[in-house]
Amino acid sequence: MTDNVTPREVVEPKKAKPEEKEDWKSFGWFLVKLVIVVLLFRTFVFTSFNIPSESMMPRLLVGDYLFAQKWSYGYSRYSLPFDVDVGDGRVFASLPEHGDVAIFKHPIDKSDYIKRVIGLPGDTVQMVDGQLVLNGEPVPKERIEDFVVELPVGERCYSGRFAMQTETGIPACRYPQYRETLPNGVSYNVLDLGVVGVDNTPPVVVPDGHVFMMGDNRDNSQDSRRPSVSGGWVGLVPTENLVAEASFMYWSWGNGVRWNRIFQGI
Repeated sequence: MTDNVTPREVVEPKKAKPEEKEDWKSFGWFLVKLVIVVLLFRTFVFTSFNIPSESMMPRLLVGDYLFAQKWSYGYSRYSLPFDVDVGDGRVFASLPEHGDVAIFKHPIDKSDYIKRVIGLPGDTVQMVDGQLVLNGEPVPKERIEDFVVELPVGERCYSGRFAMQTETGIPACRYPQYRETLPNGVSYNVLDLGVVGVDNTPPVVVPDGHVFMMGDNRDNSQDSRRPSVSGGWVGLVPTENLVAEASFMYWSWGNGVRWNRIFQGI
């Protein structure tokens, strides 16, 4: 008995056309070049940072996202990716200016912090009854209108006495606000929430290779007014720990998008 088997047609796999191979090759090279450009951009030009705490209110709010320029202070192992060793100190080093808002690594745990530069090497910094004194001279501090900020869902004010509601019924905080002006003319707003332990500090002479940092939310900031503690107070910050100078905000989110803050300079 003979079985009649119908031969199956063998289908040859379609070969990619030469132009399709060329398209994939071009796309691959585009991705490679894009990765290189992004890596160089983040290494030498800008880095991004988001604000996780209230220590820099009123200028920076929780939920602000910003770009910071990395060339301002030069480059060190802390400002370069992959912990690249550039030797002692920084390459193309430059000191910040009084009043700069800078991102830096905590001297102990190396986590990212952002504060304002108040003291440079050789400066004497002290707090007297909540008044900043720089090199023996009180920094002018002018009372201005209160700072009002909406409360994110589930959060609360620093103290109940600052709680309020906006005209639309949104829970908010109203904080006393002042305008400080440093000797070089840089002005910025600070908050003073009452009497706290660091309202009075002994005079500190900033040593070479260090900067004295403070948050604008003076009574709610762990900064250079106390010695370094892992996960907390930063103490005097070595200049090699500087990462970048805050430049401008590109996004801001609270109880929704805060459109009026996007693309604001720092």
